[in-house]
Amino acid sequence: MAGNSGGPWGGGGSSGGGGNRGNNGDGRKPPEGDGPQIPEIDELMKKGQEQLRVLMGGRGGGGRGTNGKGGGGGPAFTKGTIAIGVLVAAGLWAAASFYTVKPEEQSVELFLGEFSAVGNPGLNFAPWPLVTAEVIPVTREQNEDMGGARGSDDGLMLTGDENVVDIDYQVVWNINDPAKYLFNLRDPRQTIRAVSESAMREIIAQSELAPILNRDRGIIADRLQELIQATMDSYDSGVNIVRVNFDKADPPQDVIAAFRDVQAAAQERDRLQNVADAYANRVLAEARGEAAQVLEEAEAYRAQQINSAMGEASRFSAVLEEYSKAPDVTRKRLYLERMEQVLGDVDKIILDEKSTGSGQGVVPYLPLNELRRSPAGESN
Repeated sequence: MAGNSGGPWGGGGSSGGGGNRGNNGDGRKPPEGDGPQIPEIDELMKKGQEQLRVLMGGRGGGGRGTNGKGGGGGPAFTKGTIAIGVLVAAGLWAAASFYTVKPEEQSVELFLGEFSAVGNPGLNFAPWPLVTAEVIPVTREQNEDMGGARGSDDGLMLTGDENVVDIDYQVVWNINDPAKYLFNLRDPRQTIRAVSESAMREIIAQSELAPILNRDRGIIADRLQELIQATMDSYDSGVNIVRVNFDKADPPQDVIAAFRDVQAAAQERDRLQNVADAYANRVLAEARGEAAQVLEEAEAYRAQQINSAMGEASRFSAVLEEYSKAPDVTRKRLYLERMEQVLGDVDKIILDEKSTGSGQGVVPYLPLNELRRSPAGESN
Protein backbone atom coordinates (compact mmCIF):
# COMPACT_ATOMS: atom_id res chain seq x y z
CA MET A 1 0.00 0.00 0.00
CA ALA A 2 1.41 3.36 -1.02
CA GLY A 3 1.86 6.27 1.37
CA ASN A 4 -1.32 8.08 2.38
CA SER A 5 -1.76 11.66 1.27
CA GLY A 6 -5.48 12.09 1.46
CA GLY A 7 -7.03 13.58 4.63
CA PRO A 8 -6.30 13.14 8.27
CA TRP A 9 -7.59 9.57 8.38
CA GLY A 10 -5.37 8.41 5.46
CA GLY A 11 -8.40 7.18 3.55
CA GLY A 12 -8.21 9.28 0.36
CA GLY A 13 -7.40 8.05 -3.11
CA SER A 14 -3.87 7.28 -4.32
CA SER A 15 -1.88 10.02 -6.07
CA GLY A 16 -0.67 7.59 -8.71
CA GLY A 17 -2.76 5.88 -11.33
CA GLY A 18 -3.59 2.27 -10.75
CA GLY A 19 -6.03 -0.43 -11.41
CA ASN A 20 -7.95 0.43 -8.26
CA ARG A 21 -8.74 3.97 -9.33
CA GLY A 22 -12.44 4.47 -9.34
CA ASN A 23 -13.27 2.19 -6.39
CA ASN A 24 -12.72 2.12 -2.58
CA GLY A 25 -10.73 -1.04 -2.50
CA ASP A 26 -13.68 -3.25 -1.54
CA GLY A 27 -15.30 -3.54 -4.92
CA ARG A 28 -17.78 -0.69 -4.37
CA LYS A 29 -17.82 2.26 -6.73
CA PRO A 30 -17.35 5.68 -5.25
CA PRO A 31 -20.10 8.19 -5.63
CA GLU A 32 -20.04 10.19 -8.79
CA GLY A 33 -18.81 13.73 -8.86
CA ASP A 34 -15.57 15.54 -8.24
CA GLY A 35 -16.15 16.24 -4.47
CA PRO A 36 -14.15 14.66 -1.58
CA GLN A 37 -14.85 11.08 -0.74
CA ILE A 38 -16.53 10.35 2.64
CA PRO A 39 -14.99 7.35 4.53
CA GLU A 40 -17.17 4.64 6.02
CA ILE A 41 -18.14 4.63 9.76
CA ASP A 42 -16.21 1.42 10.51
CA GLU A 43 -13.12 2.82 8.92
CA LEU A 44 -13.37 6.02 10.95
CA MET A 45 -13.69 4.04 14.20
CA LYS A 46 -10.68 1.89 13.35
CA LYS A 47 -8.59 4.94 12.52
CA GLY A 48 -9.62 6.63 15.80
CA GLN A 49 -8.74 3.57 17.87
CA GLU A 50 -5.38 3.34 16.19
CA GLN A 51 -4.59 6.99 16.87
CA LEU A 52 -5.57 6.48 20.51
CA ARG A 53 -3.20 3.51 20.76
CA VAL A 54 -0.47 5.69 19.32
CA LEU A 55 -1.07 8.40 21.92
CA MET A 56 -1.01 5.82 24.72
CA GLY A 57 2.31 4.40 23.47
CA GLY A 58 1.11 1.44 21.39
CA ARG A 59 1.80 0.52 17.83
CA GLY A 60 -0.07 1.97 14.92
CA GLY A 61 -1.51 -0.47 12.42
CA GLY A 62 -0.44 1.57 9.39
CA GLY A 63 0.55 4.87 10.84
CA ARG A 64 3.61 6.74 9.98
CA GLY A 65 6.81 6.58 11.97
CA THR A 66 8.82 9.47 13.15
CA ASN A 67 10.34 9.94 9.70
CA GLY A 68 6.97 10.19 7.98
CA LYS A 69 7.14 6.71 6.53
CA GLY A 70 4.68 3.95 7.33
CA GLY A 71 5.33 0.69 9.10
CA GLY A 72 7.05 1.89 12.33
CA GLY A 73 7.49 -0.90 14.92
CA GLY A 74 8.03 1.05 18.28
CA PRO A 75 5.68 3.22 20.33
CA ALA A 76 5.18 6.71 18.98
CA PHE A 77 5.91 9.33 21.75
CA THR A 78 5.05 12.89 20.94
CA LYS A 79 5.37 16.13 22.91
CA GLY A 80 1.63 16.08 23.59
CA THR A 81 1.80 12.53 24.94
CA ILE A 82 4.65 13.43 27.27
CA ALA A 83 2.88 16.59 28.47
CA ILE A 84 -0.31 14.69 29.20
CA GLY A 85 1.65 12.03 31.11
CA VAL A 86 3.43 14.70 33.16
CA LEU A 87 0.15 16.45 33.98
CA VAL A 88 -1.49 13.18 35.02
CA ALA A 89 1.47 12.25 37.22
CA ALA A 90 1.50 15.72 38.79
CA GLY A 91 -2.21 15.49 39.51
CA LEU A 92 -1.85 12.10 41.13
CA TRP A 93 1.10 13.31 43.24
CA ALA A 94 -0.83 16.42 44.34
CA ALA A 95 -3.86 14.32 45.22
CA ALA A 96 -1.65 12.08 47.34
CA SER A 97 0.22 15.02 48.97
CA PHE A 98 -2.58 17.45 49.87
CA TYR A 99 -5.10 16.43 52.51
CA THR A 100 -7.79 18.12 54.61
CA VAL A 101 -8.12 18.02 58.39
CA LYS A 102 -11.54 18.76 59.93
CA PRO A 103 -11.91 21.02 63.01
CA GLU A 104 -12.46 18.04 65.30
CA GLU A 105 -9.38 16.22 63.92
CA GLN A 106 -5.60 16.44 63.97
CA SER A 107 -3.07 14.79 61.71
CA VAL A 108 0.27 13.19 62.46
CA GLU A 109 2.85 13.54 59.67
CA LEU A 110 5.53 10.87 59.26
CA PHE A 111 8.78 11.53 57.41
CA LEU A 112 10.06 8.20 56.13
CA GLY A 113 8.05 6.45 58.86
CA GLU A 114 9.23 8.66 61.75
CA PHE A 115 7.19 11.32 63.54
CA SER A 116 7.65 14.72 61.90
CA ALA A 117 4.86 17.15 62.89
CA VAL A 118 1.23 17.53 63.88
CA GLY A 119 -1.10 19.01 61.28
CA ASN A 120 -3.70 21.63 62.16
CA PRO A 121 -7.30 21.77 60.90
CA GLY A 122 -7.59 22.89 57.29
CA LEU A 123 -5.63 22.08 54.13
CA ASN A 124 -2.25 20.48 54.81
CA PHE A 125 0.63 19.47 52.53
CA ALA A 126 2.66 16.29 52.99
CA PRO A 127 4.88 15.56 49.96
CA TRP A 128 4.24 11.92 49.11
CA PRO A 129 5.97 9.45 49.31
CA LEU A 130 8.53 11.01 51.65
CA VAL A 131 5.86 12.28 54.06
CA THR A 132 2.66 10.46 54.95
CA ALA A 133 -0.15 11.58 57.27
CA GLU A 134 -2.51 9.88 59.71
CA VAL A 135 -5.73 11.82 60.48
CA ILE A 136 -7.16 11.17 63.98
CA PRO A 137 -10.39 12.49 65.58
CA VAL A 138 -9.23 14.14 68.82
CA THR A 139 -12.35 15.87 70.22
CA ARG A 140 -14.84 13.11 69.49
CA GLU A 141 -15.86 11.35 72.70
CA GLN A 142 -15.53 7.57 72.59
CA ASN A 143 -17.27 5.23 75.03
CA GLU A 144 -16.18 1.98 76.65
CA ASP A 145 -19.04 0.04 78.26
CA MET A 146 -17.66 -1.92 81.18
CA GLY A 147 -19.03 -4.46 83.62
CA GLY A 148 -22.00 -6.73 82.99
CA ALA A 149 -23.70 -4.38 80.52
CA ARG A 150 -23.12 -6.90 77.71
CA GLY A 151 -24.61 -9.84 79.59
CA SER A 152 -21.29 -11.18 80.88
CA ASP A 153 -19.91 -11.74 84.37
CA ASP A 154 -17.21 -9.09 83.99
CA GLY A 155 -19.08 -6.81 86.39
CA LEU A 156 -18.98 -9.21 89.36
CA MET A 157 -16.53 -7.81 91.90
CA LEU A 158 -15.60 -8.65 95.51
CA THR A 159 -16.03 -5.90 98.09
CA GLY A 160 -13.94 -5.25 101.18
CA ASP A 161 -16.52 -6.91 103.47
CA GLU A 162 -16.48 -10.08 101.33
CA ASN A 163 -19.70 -9.45 99.40
CA VAL A 164 -20.19 -9.72 95.64
CA VAL A 165 -21.62 -6.79 93.68
CA ASP A 166 -22.56 -6.54 89.99
CA ILE A 167 -21.40 -3.19 88.54
CA ASP A 168 -22.06 -1.53 85.18
CA TYR A 169 -20.18 1.64 84.26
CA GLN A 170 -19.04 3.57 81.20
CA VAL A 171 -15.69 5.24 80.55
CA VAL A 172 -15.84 8.26 78.20
CA TRP A 173 -12.50 9.35 76.67
CA ASN A 174 -10.91 11.28 73.84
CA ILE A 175 -7.42 11.99 72.49
CA ASN A 176 -5.35 14.94 73.68
CA ASP A 177 -2.03 14.02 72.02
CA PRO A 178 -2.36 12.16 68.69
CA ALA A 179 1.38 11.45 68.36
CA LYS A 180 1.55 9.67 71.72
CA TYR A 181 -1.74 7.92 70.96
CA LEU A 182 -0.33 6.47 67.72
CA PHE A 183 3.14 5.44 68.80
CA ASN A 184 2.98 4.59 72.54
CA LEU A 185 0.01 2.22 72.61
CA ARG A 186 -0.41 -0.84 70.44
CA ASP A 187 -4.15 -1.22 71.14
CA PRO A 188 -5.48 1.93 72.89
CA ARG A 189 -9.07 0.76 73.34
CA GLN A 190 -8.05 -2.57 74.85
CA THR A 191 -5.56 -0.78 77.12
CA ILE A 192 -8.26 1.58 78.38
CA ARG A 193 -10.60 -1.31 79.07
CA ALA A 194 -7.94 -3.26 80.99
CA VAL A 195 -6.92 -0.24 83.05
CA SER A 196 -10.54 0.67 83.81
CA GLU A 197 -11.44 -2.81 85.01
CA SER A 198 -8.30 -3.06 87.15
CA ALA A 199 -8.92 0.35 88.75
CA MET A 200 -12.57 -0.43 89.49
CA ARG A 201 -11.71 -3.76 91.11
CA GLU A 202 -9.11 -2.02 93.27
CA ILE A 203 -11.63 0.59 94.47
CA ILE A 204 -14.39 -1.94 95.13
CA ALA A 205 -11.99 -4.18 97.07
CA GLN A 206 -11.36 -1.26 99.43
CA SER A 207 -15.05 -0.41 99.96
CA GLU A 208 -17.97 -2.00 101.76
CA LEU A 209 -21.14 -3.13 100.04
CA ALA A 210 -23.70 -0.78 101.61
CA PRO A 211 -21.98 2.51 100.65
CA ILE A 212 -21.45 1.23 97.10
CA LEU A 213 -25.17 0.57 96.70
CA ASN A 214 -26.35 3.79 98.32
CA ARG A 215 -24.36 6.95 98.84
CA ASP A 216 -20.82 6.50 97.50
CA ARG A 217 -21.47 6.10 93.76
CA GLY A 218 -20.39 9.64 92.91
CA ILE A 219 -17.29 9.35 95.08
CA ILE A 220 -16.36 6.04 93.42
CA ALA A 221 -16.86 7.49 89.92
CA ASP A 222 -14.60 10.49 90.66
CA ARG A 223 -11.94 8.31 92.23
CA LEU A 224 -12.09 5.86 89.30
CA GLN A 225 -11.62 8.68 86.78
CA GLU A 226 -8.57 9.96 88.65
CA LEU A 227 -7.04 6.51 88.91
CA ILE A 228 -7.56 5.66 85.21
CA GLN A 229 -6.15 9.03 84.12
CA ALA A 230 -3.08 8.63 86.34
CA THR A 231 -2.41 5.16 84.93
CA MET A 232 -2.85 6.27 81.30
CA ASP A 233 -0.58 9.26 81.91
CA SER A 234 2.08 6.92 83.28
CA TYR A 235 1.87 5.05 79.96
CA ASP A 236 2.33 8.39 78.11
CA SER A 237 -0.73 7.40 76.10
CA GLY A 238 -2.11 10.76 74.93
CA VAL A 239 -5.59 9.74 76.19
CA ASN A 240 -7.86 12.02 78.22
CA ILE A 241 -10.56 10.49 80.44
CA VAL A 242 -13.54 12.84 80.12
CA ARG A 243 -15.83 11.24 82.72
CA VAL A 244 -17.04 7.98 84.23
CA ASN A 245 -20.75 7.14 84.25
CA PHE A 246 -21.64 4.83 87.16
CA ASP A 247 -24.76 3.17 85.76
CA LYS A 248 -25.65 0.32 88.13
CA ALA A 249 -24.50 -1.42 91.30
CA ASP A 250 -26.64 -4.38 92.37
CA PRO A 251 -26.16 -7.73 94.06
CA PRO A 252 -25.83 -10.77 91.79
CA GLN A 253 -29.08 -11.82 90.13
CA ASP A 254 -29.21 -15.15 91.96
CA VAL A 255 -29.34 -13.59 95.44
CA ILE A 256 -31.01 -10.27 94.74
CA ALA A 257 -34.33 -11.29 96.39
CA ALA A 258 -32.64 -12.35 99.64
CA PHE A 259 -30.47 -9.27 99.54
CA ARG A 260 -33.52 -7.02 99.27
CA ASP A 261 -35.00 -8.71 102.35
CA VAL A 262 -31.77 -8.05 104.22
CA GLN A 263 -31.81 -4.45 103.06
CA ALA A 264 -35.41 -4.03 104.24
CA ALA A 265 -34.50 -5.46 107.65
CA ALA A 266 -31.50 -3.15 107.87
CA GLN A 267 -33.66 -0.16 107.01
CA GLU A 268 -36.18 -1.15 109.71
CA ARG A 269 -33.34 -1.49 112.18
CA ASP A 270 -32.07 1.95 111.25
CA ARG A 271 -35.58 3.41 111.65
CA LEU A 272 -35.99 1.95 115.13
CA GLN A 273 -32.52 3.09 116.04
CA ASN A 274 -33.41 6.60 114.92
CA VAL A 275 -36.62 6.56 117.01
CA ALA A 276 -34.66 5.39 120.07
CA ASP A 277 -32.02 8.04 119.49
CA ALA A 278 -34.69 10.72 119.21
CA TYR A 279 -36.30 9.61 122.50
CA ALA A 280 -32.92 9.46 124.22
CA ASN A 281 -32.04 12.92 122.97
CA ARG A 282 -35.37 14.34 124.17
CA VAL A 283 -35.12 12.79 127.66
CA LEU A 284 -31.49 13.77 127.96
CA ALA A 285 -32.32 17.34 126.98
CA GLU A 286 -35.10 17.50 129.58
CA ALA A 287 -32.79 16.10 132.27
CA ARG A 288 -30.11 18.57 131.36
CA GLY A 289 -32.65 21.40 131.54
CA GLU A 290 -33.87 20.34 134.96
CA ALA A 291 -30.30 20.00 136.22
CA ALA A 292 -29.50 23.47 134.96
CA GLN A 293 -32.62 24.84 136.65
CA VAL A 294 -31.69 23.23 140.00
CA LEU A 295 -28.19 24.64 139.72
CA GLU A 296 -29.54 28.10 139.00
CA GLU A 297 -31.92 27.90 141.99
CA ALA A 298 -29.09 26.74 144.23
CA GLU A 299 -26.90 29.59 143.04
CA ALA A 300 -29.72 32.05 143.67
CA TYR A 301 -30.34 30.65 147.16
CA ARG A 302 -26.64 30.77 147.95
CA ALA A 303 -26.41 34.37 146.82
CA GLN A 304 -29.53 35.27 148.82
CA GLN A 305 -28.19 33.72 152.02
CA ILE A 306 -24.83 35.36 151.61
CA ASN A 307 -26.42 38.74 151.01
CA SER A 308 -28.78 38.26 153.96
CA ALA A 309 -25.94 37.31 156.27
CA MET A 310 -23.89 40.24 155.09
CA GLY A 311 -26.89 42.53 155.70
CA GLU A 312 -27.44 41.11 159.18
CA ALA A 313 -23.78 41.58 159.99
CA SER A 314 -23.89 45.15 158.74
CA ARG A 315 -27.04 45.87 160.78
CA PHE A 316 -25.51 44.28 163.90
CA SER A 317 -22.41 46.41 163.47
CA ALA A 318 -24.57 49.51 163.17
CA VAL A 319 -26.58 48.56 166.31
CA LEU A 320 -23.37 47.84 168.18
CA GLU A 321 -22.08 51.25 167.32
CA GLU A 322 -25.27 52.87 168.60
CA TYR A 323 -25.28 50.69 171.72
CA SER A 324 -21.79 51.85 172.58
CA LYS A 325 -23.02 55.42 172.41
CA ALA A 326 -26.26 54.97 174.50
CA PRO A 327 -26.54 51.52 176.09
CA ASP A 328 -29.82 52.05 178.03
CA VAL A 329 -31.75 53.52 175.15
CA THR A 330 -30.43 51.00 172.73
CA ARG A 331 -31.17 48.08 175.09
CA LYS A 332 -34.76 49.22 175.53
CA ARG A 333 -35.17 49.70 171.77
CA LEU A 334 -33.86 46.23 171.09
CA TYR A 335 -36.26 44.77 173.63
CA LEU A 336 -39.27 46.54 172.15
CA GLU A 337 -38.37 45.56 168.60
CA ARG A 338 -37.92 41.94 169.56
CA MET A 339 -41.22 41.84 171.48
CA GLU A 340 -42.91 43.38 168.45
CA GLN A 341 -41.54 40.64 166.27
CA VAL A 342 -42.55 37.88 168.70
CA LEU A 343 -46.00 39.11 169.67
CA GLY A 344 -46.98 40.77 166.44
CA ASP A 345 -49.00 37.83 165.03
CA VAL A 346 -50.26 36.35 168.34
CA ASP A 347 -53.67 36.85 169.96
CA LYS A 348 -52.85 38.53 173.24
CA ILE A 349 -54.60 38.80 176.64
CA ILE A 350 -52.99 41.18 179.11
CA LEU A 351 -53.31 40.40 182.87
CA ASP A 352 -52.38 42.93 185.48
CA GLU A 353 -50.92 41.29 188.57
CA LYS A 354 -51.83 44.23 190.79
CA SER A 355 -55.52 43.87 190.08
CA THR A 356 -55.91 40.11 190.32
CA GLY A 357 -57.35 40.19 193.83
CA SER A 358 -60.20 42.49 192.96
CA GLY A 359 -61.22 40.50 189.92
CA GLN A 360 -60.07 43.14 187.54
CA GLY A 361 -56.88 41.47 186.47
CA VAL A 362 -57.90 41.53 182.84
CA VAL A 363 -56.81 44.72 181.24
CA PRO A 364 -59.00 45.97 178.41
CA TYR A 365 -57.09 45.55 175.13
CA LEU A 366 -57.84 47.30 171.93
CA PRO A 367 -56.82 44.96 169.06
CA LEU A 368 -55.62 47.52 166.60
CA ASN A 369 -54.29 44.84 164.33
CA GLU A 370 -57.78 43.36 163.97
CA LEU A 371 -59.11 46.75 163.07
CA ARG A 372 -56.53 46.99 160.35
CA ARG A 373 -57.45 43.59 158.91
CA SER A 374 -61.25 43.98 159.10
CA PRO A 375 -61.70 46.24 156.02
CA ALA A 376 -59.77 43.77 153.91
CA GLY A 377 -61.88 40.88 155.22
CA GLU A 378 -65.12 42.69 154.44
CA SER A 379 -64.01 43.47 150.98
CA ASN A 380 -63.31 39.79 150.41
